[in-house]
Amino acid sequence: MALTASTMLPLGTNAPDFHLLDVVSGEMISLSNFVDKKALLVMFICRHCPFVKHVQQELAKLGKDYSQSDLGIVAISANDANNYPDDAPDALKAMAHELGFKFPLCYDESQETAKAYTAACTPDFFLFDGDRKLVYRGQLDDSRPSNNKPVTGADLRAAIEAVLASKPVNSEQKPSIGCNIKWKPGNEPSYFG
Repeated sequence: MALTASTMLPLGTNAPDFHLLDVVSGEMISLSNFVDKKALLVMFICRHCPFVKHVQQELAKLGKDYSQSDLGIVAISANDANNYPDDAPDALKAMAHELGFKFPLCYDESQETAKAYTAACTPDFFLFDGDRKLVYRGQLDDSRPSNNKPVTGADLRAAIEAVLASKPVNSEQKPSIGCNIKWKPGNEPSYFG
């Protein structure tokens, strides 16, 4: 496990489109699924990472809390399932059921979507406004598996609330920290390492 920080993609970046299969419903998911939403949260997660396990209940809670709101949410796992079978589609589907996710959980087998977002770690969060411009990228909150701070989702929730209220998002943003995305051998992006 390499402790990795998010790349902090420049604010204002357009959301890259993707076409990925939701491991739960079997439906193809893309940006067009969220066209009627005022904001879109794209989360890169996986099943085996201790940083994701540390916050997974809060991720499920986010989905429940915003399920009737103007926020679209999609989670994506891009880890190499051959070397990390806990992150294979069937295991991800089980995770989504166990946690009661109210949002699609997609598997990025080619890892091209993760690269398009410059996703670097799990978890990694990207929040886009109604024009699908990036307004927040960074941490869920200050909690980490070993620092005894409570998991609140404070940083990400503040950004979500600002976007939904048509207010500016604080540009002081801290990178997310987690396990590096498990790139397939030879498929590592230029920003890895």
